[in-house]
Amino acid sequence: MQNQVLSILKEKKSSIFELWTKKQSNLNAFDSFSNNEENESEDFINAFFNALNESSIEDVSATEFDKVNEMLIGISISRAKRGFSPRENATYLLTFKEAVLEILSKEIEDPTILYANNLKISNIVDNMTILTFEAFMKGREDVILRQTDEISEISTPVIKVWDGIVALPIIGTLDSARTQIVMENLLLQIVETGSSIAILDISGVPAVDSLVAQHLIKTVSATRLMGAECIISGIRPEIAQTVVHLGIDLSNIITKATLASALKTAFVMLQLEVQKKRTNI
Repeated sequence: MQNQVLSILKEKKSSIFELWTKKQSNLNAFDSFSNNEENESEDFINAFFNALNESSIEDVSATEFDKVNEMLIGISISRAKRGFSPRENATYLLTFKEAVLEILSKEIEDPTILYANNLKISNIVDNMTILTFEAFMKGREDVILRQTDEISEISTPVIKVWDGIVALPIIGTLDSARTQIVMENLLLQIVETGSSIAILDISGVPAVDSLVAQHLIKTVSATRLMGAECIISGIRPEIAQTVVHLGIDLSNIITKATLASALKTAFVMLQLEVQKKRTNI
């Protein structure tokens, strides 16, 4: 009877595929069923039924399913990167199982045989669903990590404001990982521009605690090792009070209330003078 069930499944492959795609559309898993998604589904269903035989239908971990599982991992990671939701990803295999079981229920009249084979198919597909969920989460984590790196790079731009002067406005909280990015970007720009003064503007830092202060001191020390002087600007009254209360020693670092004040100080250090041009009327 097992041969008969396998024969039914393979003979009705086209019907299962048609029903499956219809179910996906009805559940709004896709705004539109694109050629790429249709090809993915077709490749999967071909691989699935090629792997299905008398031995593999009894064992969810059969080696025959290795290629199918590998394909599903690729599809899930791709869908995660393309912005599919976890629900849409789970729906992919759940609707496939529904389509298979629905076709079997029409072709097999004996309820005992139908139940036994429904259970086998469900075990196989459910195991694959778990696999796709794990792969989807891995794909989402990769997307989040990439976006975090991109945001960190964007939020720590080093700007050349004058010959010999670079400025780095810091927005948000400084942690160990971000401090490393700040230092790398700043030191790289110092080398590339040949600057001798770097301004760290912390106007966008919400609060300064002992940990943030230590990160700033490390950045200043690294800058000095490169032969450049560092000025910290954006010291608001509340930040100044916090630094004093915490007993943090910033006495050996030049600090200014505003970026404009820091820039004026940098001009003095470089023996530069900027004057407003007067025009004769």
